[in-house]
Amino acid sequence: MFYDETLDGNMDLETPQIYIMKRSGERVIFNPEKIAHAIRKANREEGILSERLTEEEIDRITEGIQKDAANAGRDLSVEEIQDKVEDALMGSGKHKIARLYITYRYKHNELRKMSNIDQKISGVVERDNEEVKQENSNKNPTVLSVQRDYMAGEWSRYYTSRYLLTDEVVAAHKEGIIHFHDADYFAQHMHNCSLVNLEDMLQNGTCISGTHIDTPRSFGTACTVASQIVAQVASSQYGGQTITMSHLAPFVDVSRKKIAKRLREEMEEVGVVLDDQKFNQIVEKEIRTEVESGCQTIQYQLITLQSTNGQAPFVTVFMYLNEVPEGQLRDDLAMIIEIMLKQRILGVKDRKGYYITPAFPKLIYVLQEDNITEDGKYYYLTKLAAECTAKRMVPDYISEKKSLELKGDCYPCMGCRSFLTPDRFTDHGIGNLAEAKNYQEGKHRYYGRFNQGVVTINLVDAACSSGGDEDKFWEIMNDRLDLCHRALRARHERLLGTPSDVSPILWQDGALARLKPGETIDKLLYDGYSTISLGYAGLAECVYYMKGISHTSPEGEVFGKKVMQLLNDSCNRWKKEENIDYSVYGTPLESTTYKFAKCLQKRFGKIPHVTDKNYITNSYHVHVTEEIDAFSKLSKEADFQELSPGGAVSYVEVPNLEQNIDAVLEIIKHMYHTILYAEINTKSDMCDACGYTGEIQTIKDNTGKLVWECPNCGNRDQNKMHVARRTCGYIGTQYWNQGRTAEIAERVLHL
Repeated sequence: MFYDETLDGNMDLETPQIYIMKRSGERVIFNPEKIAHAIRKANREEGILSERLTEEEIDRITEGIQKDAANAGRDLSVEEIQDKVEDALMGSGKHKIARLYITYRYKHNELRKMSNIDQKISGVVERDNEEVKQENSNKNPTVLSVQRDYMAGEWSRYYTSRYLLTDEVVAAHKEGIIHFHDADYFAQHMHNCSLVNLEDMLQNGTCISGTHIDTPRSFGTACTVASQIVAQVASSQYGGQTITMSHLAPFVDVSRKKIAKRLREEMEEVGVVLDDQKFNQIVEKEIRTEVESGCQTIQYQLITLQSTNGQAPFVTVFMYLNEVPEGQLRDDLAMIIEIMLKQRILGVKDRKGYYITPAFPKLIYVLQEDNITEDGKYYYLTKLAAECTAKRMVPDYISEKKSLELKGDCYPCMGCRSFLTPDRFTDHGIGNLAEAKNYQEGKHRYYGRFNQGVVTINLVDAACSSGGDEDKFWEIMNDRLDLCHRALRARHERLLGTPSDVSPILWQDGALARLKPGETIDKLLYDGYSTISLGYAGLAECVYYMKGISHTSPEGEVFGKKVMQLLNDSCNRWKKEENIDYSVYGTPLESTTYKFAKCLQKRFGKIPHVTDKNYITNSYHVHVTEEIDAFSKLSKEADFQELSPGGAVSYVEVPNLEQNIDAVLEIIKHMYHTILYAEINTKSDMCDACGYTGEIQTIKDNTGKLVWECPNCGNRDQNKMHVARRTCGYIGTQYWNQGRTAEIAERVLHL
């Protein structure tokens, strides 16, 4: 960027006695490197090859301006410095470079006259707002639909901070004390994530864009309808959604009977007679072909469909054999799971025809008694899942054993990690709140439920604000939890009074409810039908600041659990007082990890092992740089995961294990016995420039910026490579800000 007051800052300089005056009147240390950087950027522009300055010429110009500033006898203003840059460039005879600098300076003077919101929207449209460009690792900011969503989001943030939230919440959010999530959608009456009641919509009919959809008469049609439902739901909420394959499984037999009827009629017409065994083999071969086609429909539709916010639907596919009874239905579900895994192992093709790792749909596979040991009936599926994980980083794994132990039921998370609270309204006889057509008296209900939203507390800031005084720390924590509660109430109250008409697919046509037109969604916000999440981040750094040790140590673990228990006690108190299910949620920080880190450094400086990184650690996770083996990490984190009932996921970082599936299976078996929800992070990258597959690495360029580089050919063009990394419980493929990239680069292997 060209030299501008927005780039001034305190740095270690050889001439610290030289200061300049910013437009705001702030006096800051003069930084000559900013001048050199600005000239180099102009120097690199296309079309000026014959006029480019040498490094020696750039150094002479920079040194000359530095001497002028030193000899001025006063602090020069930013404008005076810029005038000197222009004069020096003109004096060098490099008129094209001078004109580029002058044009840029004029443009930024005009931008300064804009309001803050205008500048942000301009940054979206002109694609030069780096914060927005790297906000979401699955949204491409150069695509028009994404830009439109971001523009609307900037206005929503502005409206939210000015009119919808209290000044204390806005200030705390800005300072990184808390994070009010998804303010870019808050102006609208939208909720976060959900478990879609696909069963009700498929079995009892639904309506999509004003068109009534009857019960599908084949598995293939059911898959197509399910894909359309997912796209519609994604456009009516801002978080992730989950569908389960068990809701599609009954349609396999619908197709089987349809195929058998057709084949019998065809054979009778031509006089062919087959015994039952041979006939059934032909039917099963055809039904498998249809299931393969249907699963491919789901995969490709969900990857290629685009919701109104400019990205593929953030959808999770749940694969749990015990969701259906034993017999033909479970075997059909097993066939669906097998085919889904095999198709994901293959991957999808990019523009050039290379098979790559897609981000969505995310897959979750449930580990249960009959698929976790070699003699289990469905162990072959677990082996296939292990192969898929080694190649494509999915599926993730939920342990039925731990889920039943901790929650009483086994059910999926919404999106990347947000779990509903266990059903309590059924046990209390409250009844069919959502008026679903597939309601069963006395049966616990999870599909059709949703999350109202998230507010996250920055645990690191609370620790640093205490100065290490434990009594003061607990006092600060209680004050900030009260602030989080007020912010969460704002989320809840924004949804109160919302009429079902705002999104018929959600509230009237079965995805979440079948309410009447004009009826509000209010009753779905109480009695535990939906949840609202108190997020937290940076437990590792918090414990280290307060105790000087890792939270994996015995003493650190005790303190860390005490912090987590306070969060749970607060949620339980609010829940009891208000009949709203508050729940502790391990926040999946993406761009916010960088924001929190920069805010911490601004407030407290760089404290070793606490604020000296450009990221803070997600939720309760072991710090990414801590040396620990995969099995110990999962065991340690399992204890903290229990105290994060509103959502959490653990992971282990491993090398390429495609040739060592036994190692993957050993980790999976450990997960089954130890932890509710976990993932295995492998590397599955592709360089289009040379065809390399494996791990594309991060290095620092000559400016100190982290960039991605192919280890085979040295390619650094992000447009010519595919990098897939799990960053926040889901796979990101659109690159990340410098904070998150640093966190990825510093991860140690756990195996």
